[in-house]
Amino acid sequence: MDTHSPRKSAGSAGQARKRRRRRRIAALAAFGFVALAVGLVIGSNYVGSGEKSARRFAAAWNREDYKAMYAELTPDASAQTGETQFENDYRSAMATATATAVHVGKPTKQAGDFVLPVDYTTRVFGPIHGTVTLPMGKSGDGKAIAWREDLVFPRLRPGTHLHSVIEMPPRATILARDGTILAKGDSRASKVPDVSAQVVGGLGGIPAAQLAAYEERGIPADTKVGATGLERIFDRRLLGTPGGTLLAGPTVLAHTAPKQGQALRTTISIPVERAATAALANRLGGVVAIRPKTGEVLAFAGIAFSSLQPPGSTFKVITTTAALQNHIAKTSTVFPYASYATLSGVKLNNANGENCGGTLALAFAVSCNSVFAPLGAKLGAKKLVSMAERFGFNSPAGIAGAAESTLPEASDIGDDLAVGSSAIGQGKVQATTLEMGLVAATIALKGKRPQPTLIWHASPKPAPTTRVTSAHIAHIVKQLMIGVVREGTGTQAAIPGVTVAGKTGTAELQSTQQCTPAQIPPGQTTPADPESCTLNTNDPTLTDAWFTAFAPASVPKIAVCVMLVRDGQGGVTAAPAARGVIEAGLQN
Repeated sequence: MDTHSPRKSAGSAGQARKRRRRRRIAALAAFGFVALAVGLVIGSNYVGSGEKSARRFAAAWNREDYKAMYAELTPDASAQTGETQFENDYRSAMATATATAVHVGKPTKQAGDFVLPVDYTTRVFGPIHGTVTLPMGKSGDGKAIAWREDLVFPRLRPGTHLHSVIEMPPRATILARDGTILAKGDSRASKVPDVSAQVVGGLGGIPAAQLAAYEERGIPADTKVGATGLERIFDRRLLGTPGGTLLAGPTVLAHTAPKQGQALRTTISIPVERAATAALANRLGGVVAIRPKTGEVLAFAGIAFSSLQPPGSTFKVITTTAALQNHIAKTSTVFPYASYATLSGVKLNNANGENCGGTLALAFAVSCNSVFAPLGAKLGAKKLVSMAERFGFNSPAGIAGAAESTLPEASDIGDDLAVGSSAIGQGKVQATTLEMGLVAATIALKGKRPQPTLIWHASPKPAPTTRVTSAHIAHIVKQLMIGVVREGTGTQAAIPGVTVAGKTGTAELQSTQQCTPAQIPPGQTTPADPESCTLNTNDPTLTDAWFTAFAPASVPKIAVCVMLVRDGQGGVTAAPAARGVIEAGLQN
């Protein structure tokens, strides 16, 4: 064994050296492989200045940040196009395409340039997909975008521009509740021109203040739109959906057909509308007829939706409701007889200077200011305004485009005289005929205010309502309104065999106090004591005449309001005018 040991040791050492050499070679090979891999990775992650610029441009375009986009242009491109013009070009392209949004994808390199996928969402032309190729140019030591005007939209070529031809469909037809045509075609022809003249309204140019809103919908600036009446109220629906062609130079990018709106069948009753027109009798004023249960507007004529006037004593429906609800008075409460009330040291006269008072029921029937003005002052501005707002004041009217009836905030009304004047529908109280018609409809509907509508439904449902007062208090006010027609100021609205509940109003537009020259001191133009002057009740142009009512009182089918500007007393002119509208509504 000893003779062989040295030989074996030498052999083992040689094999070890060979193994170490193999490990060194393998390690060097592995290092070379890793170095190659790292190099490849580094190479693959390298982003040149041109690609960085394209990426920033795409991200800014997504944000519609035109200033950041402009910053990526080469010096030569910037010199040819100013920043303002650059921004205007992109905004103009968006407007021309009726675009509401743009989405720009990541750039991909192609032959030294970068291609961006661009998707537009448009109002008129639907989705538009395409690409924009960003050419690269020299910018210092790197590259940037050699921008041209045709890069604002996909598929444009140098020298071409984006443009569109917008087509509007024929305006939709307007129908009465029975299907009779009220307006059709470009001529807006009607089978009942006497009715359509009252309710359809007319067309006109787009108001400057609304031009941007119409353009955002893709509506051309020269389109005729609804200016008054039903044409204005339902303009968006009647216009329909525009169509047209979007072109990049001569190339069609997209085309859609215009879509006509569906025919609008309204709640307008032809017989009731004719009665409303007859009630006006060519006088300046407004008439409205409402079906309380459904809120359907059966008729409107004149300035029923648009004109704000002091509602006079029709507002006492609201004052009385508030007084009853807040336990300020009962129907049996007795008030002193007087020809005027003194509030804040000032006399507030009854109509015609009459002497009135007695129970609340009697004072309501004869519309006694000397009772209701102090009652309003006792109620207070806060509670009076709160009740008026429950009835719909200081809120949208519920019909698009209708004026909003208003009265001041409680803190802004003022002293007892101002509150008392507001309580009788004077002062700064302003109302439309529609609003006071809805006041009557609210009492008819047991204290719930119906949402008015002009859209007919085959199976009309009860209108959405807002609770204004309790059914109990509404019933009391109804009984008071019945008294007005039976034995008070509204007897000319009485209909044989029908119980009508109503309230008259005579709103002063200027003082009815008239002074004789002897009452005016020498050298002055006003009397020393205006309240010492006599009342002039012979000039009907000093007052608006109002009447609001519903019938039959037990199961109300129609609520009506008539307002006649500068036409005397409500019980004399407005009440008989309303009677004809009520009769037409009950018959139809």
